[in-house]
Amino acid sequence: MKRAIIRIQFDLEAKRALDDLCERRGMTQIAVTSRLMKWFVLQDEAIQTAVLGGLSEPSMATLAKHILEKIAKDGKA
Repeated sequence: MKRAIIRIQFDLEAKRALDDLCERRGMTQIAVTSRLMKWFVLQDEAIQTAVLGGLSEPSMATLAKHILEKIAKDGKA
């Protein structure tokens, strides 16, 4: 499988949190960030926008309600 290497910039708080997560999970930083990026790009635009902080509080609440209703209906987000 071909791979691409990218650089990521973190603030110190995020780096410490990533280090803690990797230690708890027994995973490398590359494994964690690769899985997160793969998950993120597969999400629909609304989820990506929410994760990136592009929604107001009321819009975030509406999105959360919609996702919960969808999960209740068909068991998938």
